Amino acid sequence: MGLDPSKKRSRERENLRSWSDELVSDPVIRAGMDRILAFEEKEPCDFLGPHLMDKENSVIVRAYLPRASEAWVQWNGKKKNGTISMMRVRPEGIFEAILEGENKLYPYEIGFTDVTGAKVQVQDPYAFRVQLTGSDLMLLGEGNHLKSYEILGAHVKVIDGVKGVHFAVWAPNAKSVSVVGNFNHWQPGTHAMTRISFSGYWALFVPGLKEGDLYKFAVRGCDGEIKIKCDPYGFQCELRPKTANVIASLGRFKWCDDSWMKKRLEWNYVRAPVSIYEVHLGSWKRDEKSGWGFMNYRDLAEQLVAYVKEMGYTHIELLPVAEHPLDESWGYQVINYFAPTSRFGRPEDFMYFVDYCHRHNLGVLLDWTPGHFPRDAHGLAHFDGREIYGYEDWKKREHKDWGTFIFDYGRNEVKNFLISNALFWLDKYHMDGLRVDAVASMLYLDYSRGSGEWERNAYGGNENLESIYFLKRFNEIVHTEYPGVLTIGEESTAWPGVSRPTYHGGLGFSLKWNMGWMHDTLYYFSQDPIYRKWHQGTLTFSALYAFTENFVLPISHDEVVHGKCSLLEKMPGDDWQKFAGVRLFLTYMFAHPGKKLLFMGSDFGQRREWDCKYSIDWHVLNWIGHEQIQLLTKDLNTLYRKEKALHELDFEGAGFEWIDFQDSDSSVISFIRWSRDHRNCIIAVCNMTPVPRLGYRIGVPHPGFYREILNSDACEYGGSGVGNRGGFAADHSACHGRPYSLNLDLPPLGAVLFRHEGELGVKTAHT
Repeated sequence: MGLDPSKKRSRERENLRSWSDELVSDPVIRAGMDRILAFEEKEPCDFLGPHLMDKENSVIVRAYLPRASEAWVQWNGKKKNGTISMMRVRPEGIFEAILEGENKLYPYEIGFTDVTGAKVQVQDPYAFRVQLTGSDLMLLGEGNHLKSYEILGAHVKVIDGVKGVHFAVWAPNAKSVSVVGNFNHWQPGTHAMTRISFSGYWALFVPGLKEGDLYKFAVRGCDGEIKIKCDPYGFQCELRPKTANVIASLGRFKWCDDSWMKKRLEWNYVRAPVSIYEVHLGSWKRDEKSGWGFMNYRDLAEQLVAYVKEMGYTHIELLPVAEHPLDESWGYQVINYFAPTSRFGRPEDFMYFVDYCHRHNLGVLLDWTPGHFPRDAHGLAHFDGREIYGYEDWKKREHKDWGTFIFDYGRNEVKNFLISNALFWLDKYHMDGLRVDAVASMLYLDYSRGSGEWERNAYGGNENLESIYFLKRFNEIVHTEYPGVLTIGEESTAWPGVSRPTYHGGLGFSLKWNMGWMHDTLYYFSQDPIYRKWHQGTLTFSALYAFTENFVLPISHDEVVHGKCSLLEKMPGDDWQKFAGVRLFLTYMFAHPGKKLLFMGSDFGQRREWDCKYSIDWHVLNWIGHEQIQLLTKDLNTLYRKEKALHELDFEGAGFEWIDFQDSDSSVISFIRWSRDHRNCIIAVCNMTPVPRLGYRIGVPHPGFYREILNSDACEYGGSGVGNRGGFAADHSACHGRPYSLNLDLPPLGAVLFRHEGELGVKTAHT
C-alpha cells in the first residue's frame, strides 16, 4: 500500500526543503536572488521560471511573488498532474517548487494567495521565450529595421497557445528593466525583463495581460536610479495628466479607403491643385459638455470634413497628434511618438477620422517633430541613466528656443526609431504626408547658439552632417515605401535643394514651405498703403526664387499667435481697409505660384489671435464681413482647382510671366499664369492702395476676350463693386512690350483675375 496523502505531502515538503537548502546555499544562485530582490538582475530567466535539474532528474520552478503569503504550482506533466506547494526560500517573496521524476518542461501555472487574501492563478512569464530574433537585433543595430514598431513596445500575442503581451524596449545602459502596471501594483522588479544577448534590448512575455491594461517600464539606470518611463513605442496613452501607456492592438479597424489609396499611387502633386487647411484639433471646435473640452475624433471627422469639403480644400494638415503632456505645446513636445493623443479618443477613432477623410476625397497630412523631444521625466530624456535618444555632448544636446533635447542623428538606433515612426503613421494610419517641423534647426550646428556653444563639423562647416544624412534617408525610404505620399519641409533658410531629389544633391522633400514669401508678403501688407510704394521690391522679390524649390505658400498657426496678430489685424487702417486687405491678400496668394496652406480662422478673417485653449471664433460669421471673406476663400479654392493655369506649373518658370512689377508709384502689380500646354492663361492684377485706378492699361499676350472671373472687391465679398463689367476684349494697342492690352478699372485694395477666352494667336516670350 502507498503512503497516505498527508504523509506523502510531508515527505515532499522535506525533500523540497532539503533541495532548496542545497540550492540556496549555492553562491551563484544566492547572488542571483540578491540581484532579483534588489532589482539589479539583467537575466532573471537564469534564476526564475522552470529549470531542469539533470542530476536529480527533476524540474525546479522558482518565482518572485512579493505580495504572496503562500504559493503553489499547478503542474500538467506527463507523469504527474496536480498541485505542488511552493516553499518561500527568501522572506521578500522568492518561492520554489521541485517536481521529481520529470526531465522535460511541461505547462504549468503558478497560484498564490495575495496579501489581501485573494487567490490568483497565472502563467509564469519566465516559462516563455522572448520574440526578438537575431535578424531583428542585427537590423536594429544597423538602423535598418523599418518596422521596428512591430517588435518593440507592447504587442498582444499568443505564444505556445497562451495569450498575453510581449514587451520589448531599448535601454543599453540599464542595470535592469521591468514592466510595471496595474497588474503588479506598479512594483519595479516584479516582472523583470531579460537583456537579450548583450544587445541593449530587453524583453518579456507576460501571459494573461490584455488590451486596456496600463503599463510603463521601470528602468534602473547606469546611475543606479530607478526611473518609471513611458514605452517609446506605446500605441496608446492615458488621458493627460495621467501618463501611463495602455496596451492596444491596431489591427481590428476595417479600412474603407481602397479607392483613395489606389488613386494616390498615380497622383502627381506637381501638376495638381494642393490647397491645405491647417488644423489644431483641440481648438477647431470645443465640446465643453465632454468634461475635458475636446471633441472625439469621430465627431471631428464628420464636422471638419463637411466644412473642408464645403470650402474646397484638397487636404487637411493636422498639428501634431502624437501624445504630448501639455496642451499649450500644441503637440510639438511629443512624449509618445507612436500614440495618437487620447484627448480625442482611441487609436481606432483616429483611424476612423483618416478613413472618413479619404472616403470624402480629402488627403490628411500630419505635422511630425523629429527635431527635438521634451525633458519630461517619463519620456525619452535620460532614459537609462544616460542620453540614448539625444546627444550627450552639451554643445549639441539642447534646443535652446524650446528648452528641449535634440535627437542624436548619428546613432543607428535613433535613426531607426524616427524613420520607423514616420513609416508607422503611413502604414497604420494611412497618412498622405508628413510635414517635418523645424528642419532649419536640424541642419545647422550653430542654430540659436552663440560663440563657444557649438563646434564645427569635420569639414570646418556649421552643417549637422548626421542630421542631413538622416533627412535624406528619411525621404528616400518614405518615397520608396509609400509612393504618392508627400514629405514637406519647414525650412526657413536659403538651404539649397530642400525639395530636390537626393540623387541631385537635395534633401529629398516633396515640398518646402516658402517662409521667405510668407514673411515678405505679410510685412508688405502690414505697411500703410501710403508707404507701400517704397516696399514694392519686398512684394515682388519672391518671383526671383519662386521656382528654385517646390514651394507651399503658408499662412500657418505660427503667424497668428504670440502677439503677431490675426491675419485680419495685421492689415492697417479702419475695418473697411482691414477686410479689403485680407481679401486682396488671399486673392494674391491664390494667384501666386505655389501650393497653398491656410490656418483655421484665417479663411474667414478671425479678428482675435489664435488661442489653443478656445475654439476659433465661429460666432463672428454672424457678421456679414467675415461671412463674405469666407465666401471669397471658398470661391478662390474652387477657381484654383478648376483653372489649370493656377496650379499645373506651380514649380516651373514657364508657368509665370510678369506683365508689370515696376509701377511702385501706383502700388500695382500684374502677371500671367499659364497652363502646362500654354492653351490657358489667367491674368492677375493687384491694386495695393485704397485708391481706385480707373482706365489702368496692362499688356496681354493674345487678342480676344478676357473674362473677369474673380474680383476681390465684388459686392458679394463686401467690396465696393468697382469692376470691369464681366471683362473686355483686348485692344490692338501695344503696352508693356506686348501687342495687345486691356483698359481696366482696378478696385481699391482689390485684385482682379481674368481668364483669356478668345483666339490664342501667337504667344510672345517675355522675361
